[in-house]
Amino acid sequence: MSVFDDLRNGIHYDIRDPEYLRESHGEMKRCRHLCWKINATDPDNRDEILTLERELFCGLPEGTFLTPPFQVDIACRMMLGQNVFANHGLTAMSIGTIIVEDGVMFGPEVGLFTVNHEPHNIRVIMTKSIHIKRNAWIGARVNILPGVTIGENAIIGTGSVVTHDVPDNCVAVGVPAKIVKEV
Repeated sequence: MSVFDDLRNGIHYDIRDPEYLRESHGEMKRCRHLCWKINATDPDNRDEILTLERELFCGLPEGTFLTPPFQVDIACRMMLGQNVFANHGLTAMSIGTIIVEDGVMFGPEVGLFTVNHEPHNIRVIMTKSIHIKRNAWIGARVNILPGVTIGENAIIGTGSVVTHDVPDNCVAVGVPAKIVKEV
């Protein structure tokens, strides 16, 4: 089992733990460097960007593209489906695992956060995964917090902060996001 698997299974880690430091910081360094290379590439050089994105994610499904600039801290814990599109400014703190199914669309400056700190000991982190199901549409500047599942065909309105699951075929908006209708 890896530190990443432990975190996904609810085990908390002190950020000073040598095993945590070795495994997580190695992947963070790899991802930080590749994100820097992608973000520094001419935006019209889509082929080079795709080559680097394939390296970052250890493969990239058909039709999937993340528009630079973006930042992903633990790419080995971010699983992307086919035909996923992210507009510029995506921030993914994915140490707790992010699963994005086929056809998901992200507006600009979306934040996906799978990690938090224990309130009584901020040196200890805890994670919960994020799961975004098929054909969901995540509006601009949406933040999705640890443990949230976004349902199939769901729409999350611009600027929303998603703290709880959103069912299939629903529209959610606001801070915190609330379901306002079905589609």
